Amino acid sequence: MATATTLPGRTPVLADLLPQAATRLGAQARELALVAGGAALTGLAAQLSVPVPGSPVPVTGQTFAALLVGTALGTRRGVASLGLYLLAGMAGMPWFAEGSSGFAAPSLGYVIGFVLAAGLVGALARRGADRSPLRTAGAMVLGNLAVYAVGVPYLAVSLGVPLARAAQLGLYPYLVGDGLKVLLAMGALPLAWKLLRRAS
Repeated sequence: MATATTLPGRTPVLADLLPQAATRLGAQARELALVAGGAALTGLAAQLSVPVPGSPVPVTGQTFAALLVGTALGTRRGVASLGLYLLAGMAGMPWFAEGSSGFAAPSLGYVIGFVLAAGLVGALARRGADRSPLRTAGAMVLGNLAVYAVGVPYLAVSLGVPLARAAQLGLYPYLVGDGLKVLLAMGALPLAWKLLRRAS
């Protein structure tokens, strides 16, 4: 029989509230499904892409998806999920923005940043950062900063431009959209906790 359980002394994340498998093999399959599902969700969200004139970095849904995956799965699963997304995409899976793949894109640094961001927001979720709107906002802002901390310098090196120019191309045009995503997360994640508590 499958039941939802968490380890003693461990603050649960959303994925921990899903039914647990009764066997070891089932538990391993469940973990793999969560990791693969998070990667697939990020890949799907990456196809929601709008080019930004003058910039090689499109507006996509993948950053939001990566942060949600990290928050919902926790640090270990989140890093594994976004690591899978990164490595599979570099190996040729066409699920980066606009159906691209490989390792030559100037925007690859943002995808690398997703792995770091997933670990960060996953760790914060383990401390209850996704239970209230304000704490969720803080976690999402820190996650976005982690993405930019890798993505913008990588963009500068890839294009051979100064860091300030890379910020103009790959940071400033996206701040308003990031703010809207933070607002969406502020409502969605605490609401998910409320609904799951009522169902349990």
